[in-house]
Amino acid sequence: MFEVREDDLTGQPTRDLLALHLAGMRASSPPGSVFALDLSGLLSPEVTVWTAWQGDHIASVGALKMLPDGNGEVKSMRTAPAFVRKGAGAAILQTIIAAAKARGNRRLSLETGSGSSFQPALALYSRRGFTNGPAFSDYVPSDFNQFLHLAL
Repeated sequence: MFEVREDDLTGQPTRDLLALHLAGMRASSPPGSVFALDLSGLLSPEVTVWTAWQGDHIASVGALKMLPDGNGEVKSMRTAPAFVRKGAGAAILQTIIAAAKARGNRRLSLETGSGSSFQPALALYSRRGFTNGPAFSDYVPSDFNQFLHLAL
C-alpha cells in the first residue's frame, strides 16, 4: 500500500511534513522539552530518513539515528494528517526496525512526551514491542518525557 524509500530531504513534501512535525512537538511540549531534530540535524551523517508514499502523496516520515554506543534511536516520526491510522507510520517504523537490525544495533530507543497528543504514537510503539525504560544517550528524565526501548 505504501512505498517506503530513503529520503534525501530535498523535496518540499518531506520538508513540509517535517515542519508540521516540529510545530506539533513545540505545541504539545513544555519549553525546553522538544528534542525533535530540525532539518540540519536530520542531515547529519549518523541519521537516515525514510518517507512513505502513496502515489505522489507523502504519508509519513521517520528516521534512524545511530548512537555512539552502537544502538539506534527513532527520530522524527510523523504521519501526514490524511494518512493517520492507515498504516503509514507502521510502515516507517518497520523500516527503521529492520534497518537497525541490519546495522547490528542491539537496542532501538526513543524519547517522547506525555499527554493525549502522544497517545497514538505510544500505541504504535507498544504494538511493535517497545517498553518504557530509563533515559538513554544524553537525555535527562523529566515529568514530561518518557523513554521507550526495543531489544533487537
